[in-house]
Amino acid sequence: VQLQASGGGLVQTGASLRLSCAASGFTLDDGVIGWFRQAPGKKREGVSCISSSDSNTWYADSVKGRFTISRDNRKNTVYLQLHSLKPEDTAVYRCAAELGVSGCRQYEYDYWGQGTQVTVSS
Repeated sequence: VQLQASGGGLVQTGASLRLSCAASGFTLDDGVIGWFRQAPGKKREGVSCISSSDSNTWYADSVKGRFTISRDNRKNTVYLQLHSLKPEDTAVYRCAAELGVSGCRQYEYDYWGQGTQVTVSS
């Protein structure tokens, strides 16, 4: 099982980015994909989640209305569209997978991808 996150970058306030999480070794219907972020000196924060089997999604209050999670089963990839970015969105974003479950709940997440840096300048 592997997860490959990409799409981060340096943008200005108000800009948009699309992060990708390419999965291999399993199919998206096998479980749940979550996106997390961690800024320097801060705790890791859950950002969003998608459960392909039941189309359940979840967003943290801090990103609700600005971020959108989606999936492309043909590419076995989950996307996180980031709109109206703010400096406080600056962090390393990572995707993670929990297999054999459905629905967005608090999981330990067995598999993690490497991070992609999102930096939002003011």
